[in-house]
Amino acid sequence: MNTVAIDVGLKRIGVAVMVDTIPVASEPILRKNREQAAREVSAMLKAKNASRLVVGLPRGGASEEEMERRIKHFVSLLEFDGEIIYVDEFGSSKEALKEAGGGYTKVKDGRLDSLSALVILKRWSDFRG
Repeated sequence: MNTVAIDVGLKRIGVAVMVDTIPVASEPILRKNREQAAREVSAMLKAKNASRLVVGLPRGGASEEEMERRIKHFVSLLEFDGEIIYVDEFGSSKEALKEAGGGYTKVKDGRLDSLSALVILKRWSDFRG
């Protein structure tokens, strides 16, 4: 089973992939609009032969319900019939920034987003044992 994790943002979608048993950050998807992003994520899932998708959901904060609604709507646009698992992503960006040594604070190319997806994938992997 190939597992892919995504960190859905308004401008970028971070991607991480489980290679054998090792989670690895992958190429992010830059988001122009919802439909384009859904097509690209769907194509990426197919290319990586994914059977499981781990999606970060923000827990806590004033906009929790709105962000959950947006993320779940985005996931519903994907052409993917595998298992979908939602994982708490709270603090994943800060954790990713810390692991990266803080070098991505001004970079808007999606690398930090993919590192956040990597944190989400590791959390899921650690939780399931």
